[in-house]
Amino acid sequence: MSDNDIALKPKTKVRPKLDKPKLYKVILVNDDYTPREFVIVILKAVFRMSEETGYRVMITAHKLGSCVVVVCARDIAETKAKEGIDLAKGMGFPLMFTTEPEE
Repeated sequence: MSDNDIALKPKTKVRPKLDKPKLYKVILVNDDYTPREFVIVILKAVFRMSEETGYRVMITAHKLGSCVVVVCARDIAETKAKEGIDLAKGMGFPLMFTTEPEE
């Protein structure tokens, strides 16, 4: 090889390994003041549930004290929980949703 020759080396692409986002649970907490029908309306409006699914989630929370509504990314879980709480507060009900990391 002379001084004018250029040696070409293949470029290697490095792809960073992306971790999956941690999942969070949105939990419906039962209370004795919010009507069952209103809870179903909130579940349908905020979490896009059908009437039947909303009823099952509501009745599970009623019987056990709480129920997991959905498992999703943290920012979505916190947004959905806040939307549900805000809608209930706007109507004068103390409905509560909490979020916690999924194990």
